Amino acid sequence: MFCPHCGNEIGDTAYFCPYCGETIGFDSYYPMRKRKTNVIAIVGFILSFFIAIAGLICSIIGMKKSEELDGKGMGFAIAGVFISVIWMGIVFFVIIL
Repeated sequence: MFCPHCGNEIGDTAYFCPYCGETIGFDSYYPMRKRKTNVIAIVGFILSFFIAIAGLICSIIGMKKSEELDGKGMGFAIAGVFISVIWMGIVFFVIIL
């Protein structure tokens, strides 16, 4: 067998190439799945600092989306909801005064 990275001949049971150090085993036969991120939760978190209502809406959508993505982005979504609610409370309190 030949290393797909450097082209040197290696043993058939090798897990990494002794010449270039690249992994040959399991990863080269089965391509890795593309990682999915919860972009809407991250956007909601960022927006919560500047436009609270938009941040709240995006964070809530991000919370729902994180259920589909095995919980990815749930922390950003929860933080976005809290920050948005706090900002809206502060703005409401300033307007009342």
